[in-house]
Amino acid sequence: MTFFPAAVRATLAGVAALFLLGCGNGRRGDRADEPPNMILFLVDDLGWNDVGYHGSDINTPRIDALVSEGIELDHFYTAPVCSPTRAGVLTGRYPIRFGLQRNVIRPWDGAGLPASETTLPEILASAGYRRRGIIGKWHLGMAKGEYHPLRSGFTSFYGQYSGGIDYFTHKVMRELDWHRDFETSNDTGYTTDLLAAEAIRFIEDAKGKGPFFLYLPFNAPHIPLGAKKEDLARYPSLQGSRRTYAAMVSSLDDAVGRILDTLDRLDLARSTVVVFASDNGGHHKVAASNAPLQGGKGSLHEGGIRVPAAIRWTGRIPAGEKVEAVTAYIDLLPTLLGLAGIDVPAGAALDGVDFSKVFTAAAPPPPRDFYSYFVGLGGRESMAIHSGGWKYLYIRPFAGSPNGNAKEERYLYRIDADPQERHNVIDEHPDLAAKLEKKVLDFVASRPEGGVSLEGSPPPGWKPPKEWRHP
Repeated sequence: MTFFPAAVRATLAGVAALFLLGCGNGRRGDRADEPPNMILFLVDDLGWNDVGYHGSDINTPRIDALVSEGIELDHFYTAPVCSPTRAGVLTGRYPIRFGLQRNVIRPWDGAGLPASETTLPEILASAGYRRRGIIGKWHLGMAKGEYHPLRSGFTSFYGQYSGGIDYFTHKVMRELDWHRDFETSNDTGYTTDLLAAEAIRFIEDAKGKGPFFLYLPFNAPHIPLGAKKEDLARYPSLQGSRRTYAAMVSSLDDAVGRILDTLDRLDLARSTVVVFASDNGGHHKVAASNAPLQGGKGSLHEGGIRVPAAIRWTGRIPAGEKVEAVTAYIDLLPTLLGLAGIDVPAGAALDGVDFSKVFTAAAPPPPRDFYSYFVGLGGRESMAIHSGGWKYLYIRPFAGSPNGNAKEERYLYRIDADPQERHNVIDEHPDLAAKLEKKVLDFVASRPEGGVSLEGSPPPGWKPPKEWRHP
């Protein structure tokens, strides 16, 4: 359910036409002003209870302020690991449709984001967005040239191709993974700081040159843990990995703040939509906290897929509100297009839902089922559906997995009343459980053959390419 005060609803209804957008270049003809800039923060493995506004022991004043200045997406869902979330964000489609939902893409894997998929930056290019940058972690394949971000609609790239980069050396498996466009970059410094500085340069350069799109997939606070001394000093009462992790999150929060300050300094805040989300739940077995949610990264329990998220558009989206309807990573593409008044390309088979009118005009959220899926390396195939306040989770052995055996598990939760998933009520509602299981099995049947590898180790003789050069 979505809650907005009556006064806000009345005000928004009176100006709704101002939010419905413009003309030419693939844009709808019901708005004359320029479409907004877009900044999409996608941080890496941030836990539900690792932000101040959820009561964390970690201080995140700039993220908290961003949430309070926009709409808190209280039930925002992702895939349970990095690569599929990134694929769904950029395509508006469940990554299972093109083989990327079951696991992360490892460096030796031949999978990646297919060129046949239409991406958000490609759509924005047709709508007049001349500057479309990615600054941060790609993690959508590097085995083929078509997987490079500059061949997926972006006009500039700065950051890493793979996951798990060292924050100080910028190396993965002893090879440098830091790049500008197609070339290796030897920039030195802490990755979070480098990405923030590059984002500020991008925004400064883009000002006054038409609308821009900036995708900022920070690698923080993903492992390997590594923090600056001055950030560690902020948490003298914490110990071990939690202290290091907290310091990393505070550094990330500072970086978000510097970028938002740049929007204010350049008078761009009112012309820029800002989205913030984590790519999945926190790695709770390392240092993150998803309390009070159950589970974490790699799990389809709430702690693995429900993440901190918000959207802000100063002057257009009401501040200080909370949307409690299910929103998701696959919704970002259609929603951003809706806010900008850009038509979805003809024939696009999107799975995401456009929430733009929910955010700007207090429209009721559209009914929807949301599906989750994951296999990973443990031989367990997990699938789930959120539907009408219920959540059904089914786990079974994955046919053809090279790992172990898994037993069948079935759970049914009244998730709107039991977000901590304490009470499995499947025995009380067998007919509903059967109905939801059929839905989720039909969804899984859409998976094509092949896809992301389930091998946890590289093949014999494999070595990383020098400086992770992309084909």
